[in-house]
Amino acid sequence: MGLETSSGLRLAIEQIRFAREYTRSLLDTIPEQLWFERPAGAPSCVAWQVGHLAMAQYGLCLFRIRGRAEADLTLMSSAFRKKFSRGTTPDPDPATNPAVSEIREVFQRVYQQSLAEMPDYSEAVLQEPVDPPWAVQATKLGCLLFCSHHEMIHAGQLGLLRRLLGLAPVR
Repeated sequence: MGLETSSGLRLAIEQIRFAREYTRSLLDTIPEQLWFERPAGAPSCVAWQVGHLAMAQYGLCLFRIRGRAEADLTLMSSAFRKKFSRGTTPDPDPATNPAVSEIREVFQRVYQQSLAEMPDYSEAVLQEPVDPPWAVQATKLGCLLFCSHHEMIHAGQLGLLRRLLGLAPVR
C-alpha cells in the first residue's frame, strides 16, 4: 500500500533536504584540489559522485515527473548529463571534466529547481506509473522518494572516498 500523496510528497521533500544537507556536510570537508583524485583501489572520485548526484536528481525530481522543459537548458548541459550518467566510467582527469566550480553550481541549481517545483506536483501526477520503476513504489512519487535514498548511497561513497584520500573522520 502506497503513501497518501500529500504526506508522501512532504516526506520526499524532507528526505531530499536531509540527504542534501548530509552530503554538503561531507563535501565541505573535502578540499577541491582532491575532487579529481582517485585513491588506489577506488573506482570513482568526488567530482564524478557530485556530478552524478546532480544528473540523477534532475532525472528523478524533474525530468521523470514533467519531462524536459526549456528551462532545463540552464540547469545543465547535455554533455554534463552524459558525462555523469549511470553506467559511465568516472574520469579523474580534470582536463576532460567540468571544473569543480561548475559541478558544484549544477549540483546546487538542480537541487534548488527541484525544491521549487516539487510542491506544485499534483497528487494525480505523482500517482502516475513510471517505467522503469525507481523504488518500491513504481510511480512518480516513488522517484521522488528514491532520490534521497540514492543520494545517501552516494554520500556513503563520498565518505569512503574522503577517508581513502587521507582525511580524518567527520565528527
